[in-house]
Amino acid sequence: MTSPIPADFADALASLRGHRFRAEVHLEEIPAPTRIAPWALALNAEVNPGDDPETMLGHGRFVVLYDPDGQPAWHGPFRVIVMAKAEVEVEMGLDPVLGEAGWSWLTDALDDVGAGHHHLSGTVTRVLSETFGGLTLESNATQMEIRASWTPYTTDLGPHLQAWVGLLTALCGLAPVDEGVTVLGRRTP
Repeated sequence: MTSPIPADFADALASLRGHRFRAEVHLEEIPAPTRIAPWALALNAEVNPGDDPETMLGHGRFVVLYDPDGQPAWHGPFRVIVMAKAEVEVEMGLDPVLGEAGWSWLTDALDDVGAGHHHLSGTVTRVLSETFGGLTLESNATQMEIRASWTPYTTDLGPHLQAWVGLLTALCGLAPVDEGVTVLGRRTP
């Protein structure tokens, strides 16, 4: 017999529903990790202006962990874990402050939507790939990946989801939508 969903986790799940994002953002629920916390939700996102996998600009994951008893490293009962990854211009990948810039995109995204949080930590990784010999059909590429986790102040995780989508679309090079412009996109699960 399955135990009922705790009220705080149910409130958090409800806060993630009904958000609208740009048409390029495709969200779907995926299996959540099962060993880290008693309750979890995971979403996958692809940023793609079309349906062709070749036109995908980037992807990411948004995971919510909930342990009613809390965990010492989290400093609270919830933990949000995100990953955002996209190919960026090679010149951008060579910039020595790319890591700091990527981290500021995350913190700005959280601040811009009022996603109250504490104990933020993470990494910014860049991978420069150069091709040689028989791989001449491939071009040089640079990928940037941002991984982070934080503890939200409340069960209202909608702003945290919005911040993550904002980070992912910025990483993919999409211009921000001007204030006052309504985005007609897909609804989240």
